[in-house]
Amino acid sequence: MKETGKGSLKGLLPLIVFLILYAATGIISGKFDSMPLLVGMIIASIVSFAINPPSGTKKLNFEDKVMLFCKGGGEPTLMMMVVIFILAGAFQGVASKMHAVSSVTNLGLSILPANMILPGIFVIGCILSFAMGTSMGTIAALMPVAVDVATKTGVNPALMAGIVVGSAMFGDNLSFISATAIASAQTQGVAQREKFKLNIITYIPAIVINVILLALYPIKTVVLTGSYNWNFVDIIPYILVIILSLVGLNVMPVMLIGVVSGVVIGVIHGDFGWIGSMTYIQQGMAGMEDMAIIAVFVGGLVEVMKYLGGIQWLMDTLGKQTKSKHGAEFSIGALVTLLCVATTNNTIAIITVGPLATEIGRKFKLSRARVSTLLSMFATHVQGLIPYAGQLLVAGGMAKVSPIAVIPWVWYCYLMIIMSLLFIFLDFPRVKVTPESGYDHFEIDDSVAKEEEKDEANEAGIATD
Repeated sequence: MKETGKGSLKGLLPLIVFLILYAATGIISGKFDSMPLLVGMIIASIVSFAINPPSGTKKLNFEDKVMLFCKGGGEPTLMMMVVIFILAGAFQGVASKMHAVSSVTNLGLSILPANMILPGIFVIGCILSFAMGTSMGTIAALMPVAVDVATKTGVNPALMAGIVVGSAMFGDNLSFISATAIASAQTQGVAQREKFKLNIITYIPAIVINVILLALYPIKTVVLTGSYNWNFVDIIPYILVIILSLVGLNVMPVMLIGVVSGVVIGVIHGDFGWIGSMTYIQQGMAGMEDMAIIAVFVGGLVEVMKYLGGIQWLMDTLGKQTKSKHGAEFSIGALVTLLCVATTNNTIAIITVGPLATEIGRKFKLSRARVSTLLSMFATHVQGLIPYAGQLLVAGGMAKVSPIAVIPWVWYCYLMIIMSLLFIFLDFPRVKVTPESGYDHFEIDDSVAKEEEKDEANEAGIATD
């Protein structure tokens, strides 16, 4: 059965319908989270079933379309990502209850110098978001402290909100348990360590410049008051996850070790009992269930759009405009950025663009590690600058300022954009493309690539099977 024929713009109609519905409900209601993403994806999937493929492609009946959808939703790499999402949620649930989050925050506050309040808040936020793997959790935990500092120092609350949002996006991009980082690595079959190495080398200048700018910003000298108690034992689960990820252990046993260590420490400290710990594991997993189900629907929808020729049309259109590896990498970054702006959810944007990024990477002989890094980078810096996204809405609400007023102060996100563009156009850090680091041995549905090879051969007058 030929699932991918020639390209057709109507093959993208399901995604276009989803984006229009999402934007329309946001504009009408005044809240861009009015349309639940899962409902939007279900509607888009229904639309995809009603569209006929372009001429030359075998027309499938309803049952065959359902099976095609299920094939995409159950793709092995996608299922692995779903399992990792659930395990990461379990870890976050346990770590929060056994006071690992508060210990990380209080550790930073207890050693923060009085003359380094602003860069200190940023660094604490980076550490916290890297440990927690959630930008929203970081903002919720750190904004009360940031608001208190703003009151005492006379600093613009919008600036403090911008500092916290920037630090939150640091972990959203780099944390080993961030859904965004997991999605970008898993969709390209890359170890988290490989993506992290390229990411951190690229963003070190942004981190340093941001810290210097914040240190130079004039404020009143203030000493934070209060009791900031922390316990080294409480942060051991985070330390284990970070170290084991850096040494290259598979992400699934890393998450399991993190959960088990958190449970053991929580039971010893009396935070919960053995049986009670299961409740917090379940609550953490429940927080990721919605994301996991959406990922399955996105996988199925993308598979049907391939059959309808939408992905091939997009590839053909990009191919006409893209003539170099730099252009191909920029196209990947632009696609994930546009989808982030449209959906305000960078993980879903990565999952949606991931299969297309794979095909672009294969066509232009890119390295999987750089493609994974591009997805992660371009999906996180824009997320911190969208005024109707959750990050700015929460930060602005807690600081009692408009989300739009926060945008000019998210300096780290602007520096991330600059570094991301330099990553592309300077080709640094460079990754040598070999059959192993490229897409030659990456097992995906390569029907699009085969069709392209056949078309190129036909154009050259070469007979193919």
